[in-house]
Amino acid sequence: MTDNRRALVVRGGWDGHVPVEATDRFVPFLREQGFRVETSETLDVYADPTALAGLDLIVQCWTMGTATDAQLDGLIGAVRSGTGFAGWHGGIVDSFRSSSRYLQMTGGQFAEHPDNFVDYEVEVVPERADHPIVAGLPAKWSLHTEQYWMLTDGLSDVLATTRFRATERTAWRADVVVPAVWTRQWGEGRIFVSTVGHKLEDLDHPDVRTLTERGLLWAAARKG
Repeated sequence: MTDNRRALVVRGGWDGHVPVEATDRFVPFLREQGFRVETSETLDVYADPTALAGLDLIVQCWTMGTATDAQLDGLIGAVRSGTGFAGWHGGIVDSFRSSSRYLQMTGGQFAEHPDNFVDYEVEVVPERADHPIVAGLPAKWSLHTEQYWMLTDGLSDVLATTRFRATERTAWRADVVVPAVWTRQWGEGRIFVSTVGHKLEDLDHPDVRTLTERGLLWAAARKG
């Protein structure tokens, strides 16, 4: 396959999400799909117009941290101009907590994982089961890892959800359903978010692996 598309993997931040090892799970896949893949372990690349010019996809795995105005300008400008943006777990929805513009673009912010590692389910939204990212995946699959309680808005196309169960010991008194996987259009750029992926074993789960790979490709496809 001819390498005629470009992907940039930006990785760093909190070491607990093993950003290098996690993103290395998907670099060979992207190359097999015809991407020329570059990596950066600094956010300075977002402030480099030459590095961002002509990108088809940015894969970000950067938990917490702080982005400068110049870095945010570059990233958000690239997405609005048509560069896809994709990631999983804290690497995309717990990045740059103090950057309101970034939170607006991604459409969600991690709030808590109340019980750390738990058994929980991710359920495909029935009305979106034919979306190419989730088509053919089980309607529901089980995981034992961090379950992300998300704060989100209504602009995103939610493909899968997860339910937090209320019990006698929880502070919440009724079940809460939150988005677990979504896509979003921002300007001309496509955004893919999955909240699953705290540890490498999560990303190796067959359904999560398929979901994530499809999400990367979907985000890289130009609007239209």
